[in-house]
Amino acid sequence: MAQPGDKRGLAFAAIVVVIAAVGLYLTMWPGSGDSPEEKPAAGRTPRSVVTVPRSTPLATASNAPFDIYAYLPLTKEQLAAAADLAERFTAAYGTFRYDEEPAAYADRVKAFTTADLGSVLARTLTSPGTVERNQADEVVSTGTAKVKEIRSVEKTSVVLVVTGTQQITAKSGAKQLTDDYAVTVSEMGTDWRVFDIQPAGDGQKGDESG
Repeated sequence: MAQPGDKRGLAFAAIVVVIAAVGLYLTMWPGSGDSPEEKPAAGRTPRSVVTVPRSTPLATASNAPFDIYAYLPLTKEQLAAAADLAERFTAAYGTFRYDEEPAAYADRVKAFTTADLGSVLARTLTSPGTVERNQADEVVSTGTAKVKEIRSVEKTSVVLVVTGTQQITAKSGAKQLTDDYAVTVSEMGTDWRVFDIQPAGDGQKGDESG
């Protein structure tokens, strides 16, 4: 016959088995784990993402033909002529030899300029200090030029930024020099002449006399 203490022990063991079974059941239940999926709190609605359509830019190019030259004070042909003159002048400005007459060099450059600018450049190019320095080092320079941009366009003048490149050979060694110049080209009758030349960083306002 079982004693009362034995009955209590059996009952306790049965309870332990039931608790263990419930724990095992809960751990195997779908969705259980360390990171359960959060559910929206009662009374709260999930936030929706609102997609705002992109607006069309105000400045858009149409397919219609657009002639920019119709809005400029000079024609396409005039601008092309001015650019060509600026390039040829800058190339001539960077081309010279130590063994040529300084006056011949100055005359080549003056052929592209106004009378006033030609006189100023001639004094600079034929100055004794410049000539003696080139002769002592036996400098031979070949210049090329290319228009980089149009800085301004007026009714009778254009300021162009021209990149001038000099390939130089000399007793001191060969080198290449590249500089940007602001070249003002002015219309004179049916032709064009270089009115001014400065380093591009200094800038120019064009021929204000026109």
